[in-house]
Amino acid sequence: MSHTCKKLFKAIFIAAVLLNGPELAHAQVVQMIFTSDAHYGITRAKFRGDTAVSGHTVNAAMVKQMNTLPSLTLPADGGVNAGNVTGGIDYVIEGGDIANRMEAPIQSAAASWDQFKTDYMGSLHVTGHNGKPAQLLMVPGNHDISNAIGFPTPLEPLTDPTSMVGIYNLMLKPQTPMTNEAYDFTKDKINYSHNIDGIHFMFITLWADSAERIWMQKDLDTVAANTPVIIFTHDQPTCESKHFTNPLPPYNMTAENKFQNLVAEHYKEGNIASKDDGATNIEQRGFVKFIKAHPNIKAYFHGNSNWNQFYAYKGPDNDISLNTFRVDSPMKGAYSAKDETLQSFQLISLNAKKQILTVRECLWNTNPTDPAQKIVFGKSATVSLKVN
Repeated sequence: MSHTCKKLFKAIFIAAVLLNGPELAHAQVVQMIFTSDAHYGITRAKFRGDTAVSGHTVNAAMVKQMNTLPSLTLPADGGVNAGNVTGGIDYVIEGGDIANRMEAPIQSAAASWDQFKTDYMGSLHVTGHNGKPAQLLMVPGNHDISNAIGFPTPLEPLTDPTSMVGIYNLMLKPQTPMTNEAYDFTKDKINYSHNIDGIHFMFITLWADSAERIWMQKDLDTVAANTPVIIFTHDQPTCESKHFTNPLPPYNMTAENKFQNLVAEHYKEGNIASKDDGATNIEQRGFVKFIKAHPNIKAYFHGNSNWNQFYAYKGPDNDISLNTFRVDSPMKGAYSAKDETLQSFQLISLNAKKQILTVRECLWNTNPTDPAQKIVFGKSATVSLKVN
């Protein structure tokens, strides 16, 4: 190459960097939207001046706001991609409870799944840094599972596994698609993993009970010990006693003891399910032991009990510290159900090269009377994923 050509090439390269600096910076970042507990089938008491508003309407409004996220400038909070235009959204993660449990007069799981597909597969148009539509990743929630297997009190219809089957087919992509008739929750778990830019993401069914940990161990056996691991599931690390399997033979669900048989592990702390999450200490200790054995598990994302919270899960004996992120629900937020201005989802920005992750609260309905309102960024947290 001649000296003149070299100078020309260098000038073109410098111009490209100057013109495309933000895009080049964004190429080093993987970004994800995280939401949970869509709960199609129920209504919100109040939403944007109306009452008894359907889950379909509320979720559609949230999706519309998600579509605006790529053009917004992120806050100068010191986190990943801070101060830049958001840019590409590579993944959208749904944390479960797509369909609300079919307690009359709630609609069927099939009807809820159709509405979910309309909103999240038909109306969500964010694209990744590769220019392709954001990849949808999902885990099931306790309501999805109850619709598939039944509940301590009868549902109407008694069972409808449509949302479980829909998630199963989308995430596991079996050669022969699963059908409602063939679906068997005891063996057809929705567990899978993805290596994203050198970070290992695990997606598991409801909670990391002793049965789930068998699959998780096999999966982690394929992962280098210095590779950071992030878990996405539905339940909080403390889980709920009612989600365990009835410990009394024949181990079925009854209205008296209230166990929902959502995880395979039998409850060890009594014969009646409690509403107190603290009644799972024995079960949590098994999970904590697993976390200690895998120090490369660096973060845990969940829904189920819904509000925006960034916290460290310490375990029942205060002997671990796991970065944990709880996300709000558009329909059943602990606080946003009463105050719609608090409705939020999360934006996850990952710099895999530096092994740091920032999670930002995206308040999407702070001014319900303004049809042109923009997302407001709320709290943020940045954590290291580096394995010591």
